[in-house]
Amino acid sequence: MESQVFLSKELLMQKHKRISYLLYSLPVWLLAPAVQAHPAGPFHTHGLANGLLHPLTGLDHLLAMFAVGLWAVQQGGRKIWQLPLTFIVALLAGGFLGMAGIGLPRLETGIGASVLVIGLLIAAAIRLPKGWAIPLVALCALAHGLAHGLEMPANVSGLSYAAGFGLATLMLHLAGIAAGLHLQPGQRPVLVRFTGGAIALTGLFLISNL
Repeated sequence: MESQVFLSKELLMQKHKRISYLLYSLPVWLLAPAVQAHPAGPFHTHGLANGLLHPLTGLDHLLAMFAVGLWAVQQGGRKIWQLPLTFIVALLAGGFLGMAGIGLPRLETGIGASVLVIGLLIAAAIRLPKGWAIPLVALCALAHGLAHGLEMPANVSGLSYAAGFGLATLMLHLAGIAAGLHLQPGQRPVLVRFTGGAIALTGLFLISNL
């Protein structure tokens, strides 16, 4: 009986490893078409490239999107895909509002706070009900989307720019999910919480330096 339990645990860990490796490789496959895109003109290539690179060049954006994926795995169940999907939808909505010139006061503080809050939730291993988790993620994503939209270069296509930062966001979510799936089994959830603490401290540092 004990050998069967041990074998089932081994199979479960192998399954998690296969899924995490697949998710680690997905960002490469998603990024490849954009990197290899032929520079046919500013409408498609420049807008997509700018949008794709923008979340990857800011530590606040990068950490928040990675953290959402990590927290989603920690939450478990359907929230593994619901939280990242919510973030992407709210991010794009905020992006289009930002492109229209709509902003919020102390937006950068809000972005830093999103990194701090999600990091703390991971560090404390807090599992919120869906009615709280989804609005929280949507609010964080809206702030990031507004910043993306407001910082869009004037000479690029809004749609291709939005597609770029949406794709980059998906990549970062998948990286966070892969990390969570890799670390969650066995005795390694403590590493997930440690990572959350490091993310929270970085968010606090970002806020204090505004």
